[in-house]
Amino acid sequence: MEENYMATTRNGHELKDMYNPETNTLDIRSNGLYPSNVLSNLCSNGFRLDGMVCSSMEGFLQSLKRKELDKQRQICSMKGGNARKMSVTSWQTDQIVWWKGQAIDRQSEEYQRIIRRAYQAMFEQSERFRAALMQTAQSETLGDCVKILIFAS
Repeated sequence: MEENYMATTRNGHELKDMYNPETNTLDIRSNGLYPSNVLSNLCSNGFRLDGMVCSSMEGFLQSLKRKELDKQRQICSMKGGNARKMSVTSWQTDQIVWWKGQAIDRQSEEYQRIIRRAYQAMFEQSERFRAALMQTAQSETLGDCVKILIFAS
C-alpha cells in the first residue's frame, strides 16, 4: 500500500467509506478510505520491535506463526499482502506462536502483551499511523479503533 493513502480509488476500484455514523464505528479495511486504510494491518506502517524490522503489522503478525528466526525475520520485513500470503495454520493445533525463538501460548497474557507492544511501537514510530488514528477522534471513534487495534490479530 505504497500508493497515495488519501486516494479514493486503487487499481481501478473505488475505495469505500468505512465509517458508519449510525453506529459510530469505523471498519478498518485496506480497501477503505482514509483513515481506515492506513489503520489496516496490511498498510506499510513500518516499525522496529526488539530490534526486528517490521514493514507492516501484517508482517509482524504472520511472522509469529514461524519458529525459525530467519523465516520470521523475512516475513517481518514484508509488506501487508505479501506477508499475508506467508500465513500457515500449523500453529493452530497447539496454539503456540513464536517471537525471536521463544514459544508463546496464543491464549496467554504474554501474547496480548507482545501484541500491545507491537501496536505501541508502530504508534510511536509511524507518523502516518499516528495521524490516521488521531483522525478517528474527529468522528468520535477513537476508543473503538484503539480497542480494535489492540485486540486484532
